[in-house]
Amino acid sequence: MSAAAAAAAVGGEGGGKEAEDVVVQYVVLRRDLADAWPLGSVVAQGCHAAVAAVWAHRDHPDTAAYCGPDNLDRMHKVTLEVKGETQLKNLAEKLEAADVRHKLWIEQPENIPTCIATAPCPKSQVSSFFKKLKLCK
Repeated sequence: MSAAAAAAAVGGEGGGKEAEDVVVQYVVLRRDLADAWPLGSVVAQGCHAAVAAVWAHRDHPDTAAYCGPDNLDRMHKVTLEVKGETQLKNLAEKLEAADVRHKLWIEQPENIPTCIATAPCPKSQVSSFFKKLKLCK
């Protein structure tokens, strides 16, 4: 994804109504873990959360569209970061309060909150929760 496309995916810049209404899945990782854990372990956390969010909401029409044969090779996913556990939990609480379908992944047996993934949903419905977060680098 180009830098311009990535910026548009996060903030909705440069896109019209069509870009805003794309079905997207947001994945939010903890930056502190990315600095302390092997890259593969952090990537696995995001994968766990993304799959769990899709599976938990597999019967929802947005998930069906996201995983449908016409979209399977064109999925939109935005990977962002927060500083640490407190910010991750705060985001989870905001998503919960707004009834945004998501999965807070808690690594077991350590019981460490590591990642949030939304269920696939129209960008226009959820982008406001993520606009202040940085792209994961």
